[in-house]
Amino acid sequence: MTTQEILKDAKNAKSYLATLGAVEKNKALCAMADALETEYDSILAENALDLDAARGTVSDVMLDRLMLDQARIKAMADGIREVAALPDPVGRILTQRTTADGLMLKKVSVPIGVIAIIYESRPNVTSDAAALCIKSGNVCILRGGKEAYRSSHAIVNAMKNGLTKAGFRADIIQILDDTTRTGAAELMKASGYVDLLIPRGGAGLIRSCVENATVPCIETGTGICTVYVDQYADQAKALGIIENAKTQRPSVCNAEETLLVSRDIAKEFLPKLKKVLVDDRIAAGRQPVELRLCQEALAIIPGTPATEKDFDTEFLDYILAVKVVSCVKEAAEHIAQHSTHHSEAIITENKENADYFTAHVDSAAVYVNASTRFTDGGKFGLGCEMGISTQRLHARGPMGLEELTSYKYVITGNGQVRK
Repeated sequence: MTTQEILKDAKNAKSYLATLGAVEKNKALCAMADALETEYDSILAENALDLDAARGTVSDVMLDRLMLDQARIKAMADGIREVAALPDPVGRILTQRTTADGLMLKKVSVPIGVIAIIYESRPNVTSDAAALCIKSGNVCILRGGKEAYRSSHAIVNAMKNGLTKAGFRADIIQILDDTTRTGAAELMKASGYVDLLIPRGGAGLIRSCVENATVPCIETGTGICTVYVDQYADQAKALGIIENAKTQRPSVCNAEETLLVSRDIAKEFLPKLKKVLVDDRIAAGRQPVELRLCQEALAIIPGTPATEKDFDTEFLDYILAVKVVSCVKEAAEHIAQHSTHHSEAIITENKENADYFTAHVDSAAVYVNASTRFTDGGKFGLGCEMGISTQRLHARGPMGLEELTSYKYVITGNGQVRK
């Protein structure tokens, strides 16, 4: 199908989905989840073709993002079921009052309509986005990356088969065949068809959508996430948090990319950092982290000299930019200048410094003594997420069901006229 045909079908399906009740939507979601598990062989076969095509052209960590196995498909199905188990976000009475004219005024949550999602090579986004859209009463149009083309289409085909088998219209989920920039551009300018566009991917994709879209667009953020180790930090705690934030899954947006260390403890702490992230990982046969060090850090431990660009880069790899700073104030100033306002953390046992950090760091998620890896819809109790918004209007942080609804006013009178 052409992109225009998909846009028309999505618009036609909007009123159908908006009128489904909570029980019906949950039944549809469970049918989609069951179909993913039933058809996992065909999904894995298509994913294997994507992996074969991607090898040698992308990094190992990006291959890991692309790779599916039976456990990951089950996790995708379970994620859909978790969304089904959440309260319905549609039809909630947000506020209610009687006006001076005797009108009963209700502010009621409603679906946004047609939501288009442009994302890159993470097949699980396909099922997460579809589940969140359907639960919130929105038709979804998916446009995945070319590296995951076969995988994403196989996932959508399975979910559509599940919907059809359960007696629902399959056109409430749409996926573009066109993975070129032209296909993306058509979504960006689909006024009258797309009610909201959500880009989820690298800085280039997000910038292109924000700058070129004529439809409403929510900016989801690249993650230049920073951890600051304060002079009053529990250093063992800090090392555990940094290792998790950097190495558990370095290819995701909530992974740590920058480390700031208080000058008061740098000479003591940095050698410990090198041992954990470099020496111990080599000894265990795991990939070490490349430390890109400012000049002051480089005088304490060996590593790669950092450039200013390193502190403005989302590496998505086993690379960490490290800078020594004088105090929490300088740490907050560095974050204000270099962060993408996604997730930042301070490691400290000093309440005053923790309070300063949380008050002065203007990011979607600000942590005290915890890993940035928790910025995630599932971990926040949202089921899964559509993306992590770094803007300040409408939605901020992990976007779950509530962020995919709007509202309307329902006013009940008894013959009132305005005088």
